[in-house]
Amino acid sequence: MSFNLQSSKKLFIFLGKSLFTLLEAVIFALLPKQQKNVAGEIVLITGAGSGLGRLLALQFARRGSVLVLWDVNKEGNEETCKMAQEAGVTRVHAYTCDCSQKEEVYRVADQVKKEVGDVSILINNAGIVTGKNFLDCPDELMEKSFDVNFKAHLWTYKAFLPAMIANDHGHLVCISSSAGLVGVNGLADYCASKFAAFGLAESVFVETFVQNQKGIKTTIVCPFFIKTGMFEGCTTVCPSLLPILEPEYAAEKIVEAILQEKMYFYMPKFLYFMMFLKSFLPLKTVLLIGDYLDIFHAMDGFLERKKKL
Repeated sequence: MSFNLQSSKKLFIFLGKSLFTLLEAVIFALLPKQQKNVAGEIVLITGAGSGLGRLLALQFARRGSVLVLWDVNKEGNEETCKMAQEAGVTRVHAYTCDCSQKEEVYRVADQVKKEVGDVSILINNAGIVTGKNFLDCPDELMEKSFDVNFKAHLWTYKAFLPAMIANDHGHLVCISSSAGLVGVNGLADYCASKFAAFGLAESVFVETFVQNQKGIKTTIVCPFFIKTGMFEGCTTVCPSLLPILEPEYAAEKIVEAILQEKMYFYMPKFLYFMMFLKSFLPLKTVLLIGDYLDIFHAMDGFLERKKKL
């Protein structure tokens, strides 16, 4: 009898909390959640020397954050540092770091802790793309994709998460991709690395939840192609549903999602609908949709970068 009462009580508590969370989600969908203040927060951005990483740095510079910029390209990183200063940032630190090298990540991380302090917002943005079919992609390029797009997240988490836990304050941001949600023709190694990054971020979030570390936030970002040069030559036949994103717009919306502490953020919003359809439609129907949207040939015109920008 007591067992049945306990089970019934647990069920009613579960239903009540579930209803509350659903109502909360509806309210925040209609009335956007207030953005948190990041002035004075130490924000580390990998891949800050160009593209999306640079634009994210400028967004946080305008909000008064302390910037820590990492990139393998020293010249590009120093240019971002200069631009951040012009945008009004008072403290910005640029470090040359090859995020694909574990020992280098740990070494530079220790340097950051000594010279700047505890990182409170970690944005794993650095990424590379080979754009080759699976059997045409050399092993060393595949390994590099995983080293930069996924393994770097392991090492930066290991380096900076302990202080976040000790302070019960921190935010882990994973820049994944729409290619971290669905397989894409011509992006096998890239998709695999972005799926892995997504899975790591989600798993670490679950760990912090189970350990009741409520001060540690997570945001996983999955954008479609962004016009940063990384996916030069890629196309979309349905720009109204799957537009190739303008870099400044993408950076602004990503920062908004971080400041609103959204767990998942997909761009454009049509990706949410696509993932919903993928979850229950027959495979043949999903493939027909992909064929209609010409997603299978989006990489056909891909132009490999000849040099790092």
